[in-house]
Amino acid sequence: MWDVAEELKAMLVFAEHRYYGESLPFGQDSFKDSQHLNFLTSEQALADFAELIRHLKKAIPGAKSQPVIAIGGSYGGMLAAWFRMKYPHIVVGALAASAPIWQLDGMVPCGEFMKIVTKDFEKSGPYCTESIRKSWSVINQLSGTGSGLQWLTNTLHLCSPLTSETISTLKGWIAETWVNLAMVNYPYACNFLQPLPAWPIKEVCQYLKNPNVSDTVLVQNIFQALNVYYNYSGQAKCLNISQTSTSSLGSMGWNFQACTEMVMPICSNGIDDMFEPFLWDLESYSNDCFNQWGVRPRPHWMITMYGGKNISSHSNIIFSNGDLDPWSGGGVTKDITDTLVAINILEGAHHLDLRAHNAFDPSSVLLSRLLEVKHMKKWIADFYSNAK
Repeated sequence: MWDVAEELKAMLVFAEHRYYGESLPFGQDSFKDSQHLNFLTSEQALADFAELIRHLKKAIPGAKSQPVIAIGGSYGGMLAAWFRMKYPHIVVGALAASAPIWQLDGMVPCGEFMKIVTKDFEKSGPYCTESIRKSWSVINQLSGTGSGLQWLTNTLHLCSPLTSETISTLKGWIAETWVNLAMVNYPYACNFLQPLPAWPIKEVCQYLKNPNVSDTVLVQNIFQALNVYYNYSGQAKCLNISQTSTSSLGSMGWNFQACTEMVMPICSNGIDDMFEPFLWDLESYSNDCFNQWGVRPRPHWMITMYGGKNISSHSNIIFSNGDLDPWSGGGVTKDITDTLVAINILEGAHHLDLRAHNAFDPSSVLLSRLLEVKHMKKWIADFYSNAK
């Protein structure tokens, strides 16, 4: 955005989503109960952005008759696309990077996501996925005894001792680590979720080359692999299984949204992917949400609200996806019309195109960015010629 804003002589505005960061409508009470959380929805957030743009156009000299483009990645990309759909009179177009708008309500098979994660690991080292696939049953077996739990705690350098109740948390945490690595498998070192080396999955798979080692060696290798993600900087004294990303990415707010409108079915079968078989079960998901927040999900509302796959009446949205990004499975990867266009980025992880220019960028992402700017310039030119 920085490079493009300069090129287009644009002003860059970052709007904070309500309930995230410092934008807490009820201050300290914002997360107190579902009554206080009633206002945490995507459509309320979009309305905020519409109000903000109106305000900026009034308040900033020269901004009044200028076009606005929405840009976002991940959930922000979904919002960018939906913003253009809902407020076409306010933004002339949108770049929706890594925006899984079709991951909702069964529009894509729930196993797609974990399949892509697995492919990333397959590409990064022979037998890497085999080692990971085998690790689940080894962990299950070792956690069957008190001494096994103690040994796992020590070998994985965990901050708190494992109990038979926390084994599922441990496995979920390990699985989420592999997922996060797939999302941030960038061609250069960076610290988006954690400080990581270039092509971090390659580094991880160095430790998982041989699935035919003894159970204890396999777990030691899994620890080395996890350590690439959690301790690349060498600062961590122990690994905390209740946390998978360093920065405060607003997981509480997102958690609530995932329990109300952002219901994204994900499952695994252990055959087409390297994870423990996990069925998508809306009923138990709904019960978990009710226990945590006192709310139940409305899985069909988003399609009613934003059209699902029936969006061809809209215009001027770029959907960009990297083939390494597991969220691309729920993204728009084929052109829908000549103004609802898909840009697919070979060797691209989660919204790589939105990141600042880097000497190690693959040529695919450089071309994608040029294409994105080309579309933006057309939207801007159309806006000015219509204004005349």
